[in-house]
Amino acid sequence: MSESIETVKETGMENIYECIYVDGTVRLCTKNLAKGFTVYGERTVNYNGVEYREWNAFRSKLAGAILKGLKENPVKKGSKVLYLGAASGTTPSHISDIVEDEGKVYGVEFSPRVVRELILVAQHRHNLFPILADARFPQSYSSLVEDAEVLYVDIAQPDQTDIAIYNARYFLKEGGHLLLAIKARSIDVTKDPTEVFKTEAEKLKNEGFDVQQVINLNPYDKDHAMVLARFK
Repeated sequence: MSESIETVKETGMENIYECIYVDGTVRLCTKNLAKGFTVYGERTVNYNGVEYREWNAFRSKLAGAILKGLKENPVKKGSKVLYLGAASGTTPSHISDIVEDEGKVYGVEFSPRVVRELILVAQHRHNLFPILADARFPQSYSSLVEDAEVLYVDIAQPDQTDIAIYNARYFLKEGGHLLLAIKARSIDVTKDPTEVFKTEAEKLKNEGFDVQQVINLNPYDKDHAMVLARFK
């Protein structure tokens, strides 16, 4: 669906905007790299000849982190991004919008059924590369992935932080950034989520990461946090 809007404003983060409607409603949005195509039923709007897609923070942890105060988005125009847990492409598609034609998004997904949906999304996005693989074994896709400026990890595994560290050592450039979505209940259901977030952040520090921010994603994702860290 395409609707007219009042205006579109820059957010201060590259290629991320606010779509402001006539009734005053404000929604995060990105320029649609695949004009005319949507991914998860998101609303599109046209403004000054450009099509924008709404970015739903209840469907995307990166959008939630931005709305909860992420200070810096390391994903920029031209970035190469390795995305672990790409699923059916909701957040990867917005990252594809942000990096534009000059960037690349390598989307690793474990489930054959889900990766088929991701392939459908990639058909309209030449900078999105689906990879059917287990993120615990980065050597299995090392020949397909270039070194990346950003490693994005969203996998519900007890050892999700270890998997992120392992992949960072394979693919993340020195000075590159990690965006790690921590699902506390996948790590330890008996602990307070805040304790789990702190423990996982300490683990990153001990492995040479400069942890810059830990954002609790409630109410967009209960018991989840987004960690922004720099690989030293």
